[in-house]
Amino acid sequence: MTTVIPRHVRALAPDVERLAHLRDAKDLMDRAYAEPLDLDAIASAAGYSRFHFVRAFRDAYGRTPRDYLSARRLERARELLRNANLTVTEVCFLVGFSSLGSFSALFKKEMQVTPSEYRAREVRREGPPPIPGCFVLMWSHTEPSSQSGRSSRRDRFVSSGPNDREGEAK
Repeated sequence: MTTVIPRHVRALAPDVERLAHLRDAKDLMDRAYAEPLDLDAIASAAGYSRFHFVRAFRDAYGRTPRDYLSARRLERARELLRNANLTVTEVCFLVGFSSLGSFSALFKKEMQVTPSEYRAREVRREGPPPIPGCFVLMWSHTEPSSQSGRSSRRDRFVSSGPNDREGEAK
């Protein structure tokens, strides 16, 4: 017995596959926003040439990959400015911008205030940031992780004493 797929469903199949590939690239930008990502690397994650990828991404999501990545970085920067005791420069580089001037100009364009003014406003509204900056910096400078987002390091545990070792019977 052969199953016949209706014509209107067959027409959607390539579109669903295309969106799945674009979603892979979008997931890469969400996961690795702080890393230096170039258009060729992102496009190859979706299996597209760079120019075809830009057109397809814009058609699917309403903005270019560059605009999406910048928005993702700014979103994370706002979170760090609200919740971590870091300088604007530290936040800028932690979220993946390579220029403080570009970061500040884009932040002001999007938020209508500078990063420093944004932080001051949030401190007045919610109080000082609850997370010490040194803690954020410590966790942001770990070894590169695998594609799954899990660390490749096995020694990330807190020892409670000399007898608390991996593989030892208790």
